[in-house]
Amino acid sequence: MHLLFLFLSLFFVIETSDKEAKWGQVGHYVTGEIAEYHLTEVARERIQQLLGNTSIPLATVWMDDIRSDRRYDHTRTWHWATIPDGKTYEEAEQEEDGDIVWALETIIEQLKEGGLDEDEERDKLRMVMHMVGDIHQPLHVGNGEDRGGNDVRVQWMGQNSNLHRVWDTDIIMSLNMSYTELARELNKATPEQIEEWQSASVRDWAHESMTYRSRIYNLPGNMRLGFEYRYHNLDIVFERLLQAGIRMAGVLNEIYDENREN
Repeated sequence: MHLLFLFLSLFFVIETSDKEAKWGQVGHYVTGEIAEYHLTEVARERIQQLLGNTSIPLATVWMDDIRSDRRYDHTRTWHWATIPDGKTYEEAEQEEDGDIVWALETIIEQLKEGGLDEDEERDKLRMVMHMVGDIHQPLHVGNGEDRGGNDVRVQWMGQNSNLHRVWDTDIIMSLNMSYTELARELNKATPEQIEEWQSASVRDWAHESMTYRSRIYNLPGNMRLGFEYRYHNLDIVFERLLQAGIRMAGVLNEIYDENREN
């Protein structure tokens, strides 16, 4: 009986961990799906050549998949930036190995310059696709006090969670929509919005994420979050997912289609 209990407990942990890991990817899938719609044909063909049989939405999560690979330890800090309240990116203390702003600016420039072998280019492409998504999740630009909300313990719909997970995963998953359904629902940007969003810089994206802090941290005293919190913040989630997809396409079109329309 003891061995059976141990086996069932282990199975539950493995199943739960696996599902949580997969659920955390949906936001990235959405950004990739939206981006693919806005790619030029030339850019799409080159990107698909590099990715092979991997779809663009699936490629957006590769950078999370490699976290367990020691060869990529130097990219560990490339998923976030820390900009305290009242400071700009330039005034904030930088990570020794770089942060998401530095990595995006650097790798985008490397891809534009070219001259990379195919494996290196594929890796850098997938990194950019992932980081564009991350930087638009407001808590990936942290205030330096709570590890991007990871230290803020909350309950979401009655289950233990933390503020970062709420914004990464919980709000999106509570909608019970597939990533294709959600992308289709959001993909309604006007030409004027597309032009404005794609003209912003990587540092603009980071500073935009900072502007949502007062709403994100407007938490009830009992730290129980659910439908009301979602109602007051869903517009942020939707806008940032859409902006990330539109901007990802803009960056990739710049890299892979010299004859794109500006």
